[in-house]
Amino acid sequence: MQASPLWDGQRFRNVHPMLPDLRDPNRTTPSLREIFSDRKRRSPPGPLPSMSPLEHWLSPPATGLRATWLGHSTVLIEIDGLRVLTDPVWGPRASPSRLIGPKRFQPVPVALSALPPIDLVVISHDHYDHLDYSTIRELASRDVPFVTSLGVGAHLEAWGVRPGRIIELDWWDSHTLPNTGLVVTAAPAQHFSGRAVIDRNATLWSSIVLRSQRHRVFFSGDTGLTTEYQTIRERLGPFDLVMLEVGAYHPAWGHMHLGPENALKALSLLGGGPFLPIHWGTFSLAMHAWDQPAEFLLDAAPKLSTQILMPRLGEPIEPQIDQRIDPWWRNASATVQQSVATRWQPQTK
Repeated sequence: MQASPLWDGQRFRNVHPMLPDLRDPNRTTPSLREIFSDRKRRSPPGPLPSMSPLEHWLSPPATGLRATWLGHSTVLIEIDGLRVLTDPVWGPRASPSRLIGPKRFQPVPVALSALPPIDLVVISHDHYDHLDYSTIRELASRDVPFVTSLGVGAHLEAWGVRPGRIIELDWWDSHTLPNTGLVVTAAPAQHFSGRAVIDRNATLWSSIVLRSQRHRVFFSGDTGLTTEYQTIRERLGPFDLVMLEVGAYHPAWGHMHLGPENALKALSLLGGGPFLPIHWGTFSLAMHAWDQPAEFLLDAAPKLSTQILMPRLGEPIEPQIDQRIDPWWRNASATVQQSVATRWQPQTK
């Protein structure tokens, strides 16, 4: 960590100059009054449409690349015969407490115990909505490697993951998953870290790029808009799937979170590609309406040449095949969530 050019002697820092106008100087961090008032539109009126992906996972993707959004920034990526799980969070709250803090709108569409064998877990940074104690404790019982940002491995080891299964990366560092052609690279992001007041920026934050022989996938983690995305495109692109955060933003946080408008600008800097919005529809972490990011993208889609993917929770999609965009979130009040599967059933002959 101390050898990293991002380490200033005491903590990690963003080294790229912040772009102008990202943060509204006239807006301050939300007050407690703002946080606890007008909460009606911050959560859906009923269960969101969802589906169990287990039956789909029994067969490999026809194109070799498939993604299943399971909520917030948790995505199961199937890439050329391997399964990669991003920022896995199955806990009921994005909080250090089981009693208070942002609560999930509804359970994950598939139980953690029902997941098929996972080849790799990637974790972008250590915030509670990306690194969940109970989830890691359960995954620690599996023989699966973890790739994460510098310093985050200390959390994993403390929670039961064997040190030999933890790979920490600085920006532009890469790790090749043994006996596969999958290369994982940590790339720049404009964000921060910490799980308590005293550990601000004690660990690194990163975006993540997955590269196989046939496909390339970009995962933003959390970030504000930065022209470093152009460098990522030049060094690691082009991408067959781009996952960018679109929710939980605020004018005072514009330099640390994208929101849907800046996500489209980031997508352009990355060179385009099928775009799967993440970091929305799961927790109320900001002041905007829970569905505002989705409505913005739905309105913007006809004016763009890019392919926006808006699957239901638990709906597997193949970027080369799936072209539709359906405002399923508008059916929240009339939907009864499908039951959550409890056990992985491998296909038998």
